[in-house]
Amino acid sequence: MTVRNWLVLAVLVVDAALLALLELLFLPLRFDGYLLPYALGGMHVPLSAVVAALTTPWLVSVAGRLSQGLLVAAAPLIAWLLVVAVFGMFGPGGDLVLTADWRAMLLFACGALPSAIALGRVLATTLAAPR
Repeated sequence: MTVRNWLVLAVLVVDAALLALLELLFLPLRFDGYLLPYALGGMHVPLSAVVAALTTPWLVSVAGRLSQGLLVAAAPLIAWLLVVAVFGMFGPGGDLVLTADWRAMLLFACGALPSAIALGRVLATTLAAPR
């Protein structure tokens, strides 16, 4: 890999970590009249899971185009998982950011599963490519 590819990979990993942090912080978002208007009886809005489902697989696929290595392609996914797990359990000041409810499971499912599928697609294309 060239120096440019290493820099792009570093930006992708930092981007995955920042996105995971923002997705965690906005996970309890709901229509309660504070940030969003009061509507639908204060219903939860898991927009973080939608953002995770769209951005994390994209980061994995872009990282997979940089090199044919498994760790290079999986680096954004690993960074995302580490930030969600560590910051979610041991948040700022010891707060528990990742609550034990359906929104946490939805965030993990929407972030990790499509990214694992994208990682499998990257691996299938690199293994099928002639050497």
